[in-house]
Amino acid sequence: MLNRRKSLSDRLLNPNFGGQFLSRCLRTKSSRGYGGNVCRKSKAGKHGEHDGEEEGRIRLLKSRGQHLLTNQRVLDSIVRTSDIKPDDTVLEIGPGTGNLTLKLLEAARKVVAVEIDNRMVEILRKRAAERGFQDRLNIVSGDALKTKFPEFNLVVANIPYGISSPLLAKLVYGVNVNPFRSATLLLQKEFARRLLAKPGDSEFNRLAVNMKLVAEVEFVMDVSKRDFVPCPKVDSSVIKIYPKSEIPDVDLEEWWAFTRTCFSKKNKTLGATFKQKRKLMELVKLSKAEVFSKDVNLESHDDGSNSDGDEECESDEGSCDSSLSSGTGIGFLRTKIVRILESGGFLEKRPSKLSNDELLQLLSLLNGAGIYFHDRTKQKDACEAAFAACDDLL
Repeated sequence: MLNRRKSLSDRLLNPNFGGQFLSRCLRTKSSRGYGGNVCRKSKAGKHGEHDGEEEGRIRLLKSRGQHLLTNQRVLDSIVRTSDIKPDDTVLEIGPGTGNLTLKLLEAARKVVAVEIDNRMVEILRKRAAERGFQDRLNIVSGDALKTKFPEFNLVVANIPYGISSPLLAKLVYGVNVNPFRSATLLLQKEFARRLLAKPGDSEFNRLAVNMKLVAEVEFVMDVSKRDFVPCPKVDSSVIKIYPKSEIPDVDLEEWWAFTRTCFSKKNKTLGATFKQKRKLMELVKLSKAEVFSKDVNLESHDDGSNSDGDEECESDEGSCDSSLSSGTGIGFLRTKIVRILESGGFLEKRPSKLSNDELLQLLSLLNGAGIYFHDRTKQKDACEAAFAACDDLL
């Protein structure tokens, strides 16, 4: 079992996590780029390495992301990269007709294959039996996002691309429930590039930031769209994910809210981001009296800037929460945040160029001054915090 720090969130260990979290995941949009032209059989066959026997007997549904990898050299490379041990139990999601499954069964003690299409299940069961693997194959017929996975310690899969984001969230943020050594995944190339992006890269985004908090991501290889039946519109990439045995001591709800704020305009300086009136009003409400009690002398140093259109609240009863929503309160908070950014050397820095360590340092400075990014007074259900993870992984 992995040693995770307690702050990884006890909510992620709640038995109700799967149902509520995944029902939210299912409401997200599918990944882009799939559902295009179907490759002609002549193209697939000219490589001389494509096994399309079973694929030719059924109609593949692009709406379910059924693009089957048929290039034997690529399949062998994925198995080698996965570093499967003889006593491993491998989880495969979306096995299709079993091109990869059969190779996994040759290397692993057991394979758990989760497949939603009953037509595929029958073909997979038949092919495994023909090779004498039926006792080592556990087929779970159902939706991978809704299904509680049996025990496993390794993941190898050509993931249906339409569920890449929520499935990754389920795996990496649920690692305490289902610990695994690594996950070797075939993903849409564009999505993989976003996962692999580093600070300073044009693709660097909140997806990469939140993934790097809990896991290391490694590039393996690119795979041509011509290696699939039917042929998708774009190429793919194989990546390998290693869950971290320990993550920084940070409140995940606060971290997700903080990174959402920073990466809403990732190329804008932090100084400019935190001077926006709308954002300051949100932070004033979230931090409330705590931020004012930390340093009451700051009010006299209000910079009085009205460049963002700050206006005093009307004096009518109930029109605002006294100074917390007034121009004075906003100016007070602006001054305080600017001082924090200056003291940490963050004022002119941009989120797109900051490492996770730097972002964690900045969040610590802001929290230490009583400035928070999520409402800590709200009583959320067991999985509400994890919903943000799924949203951020999109």
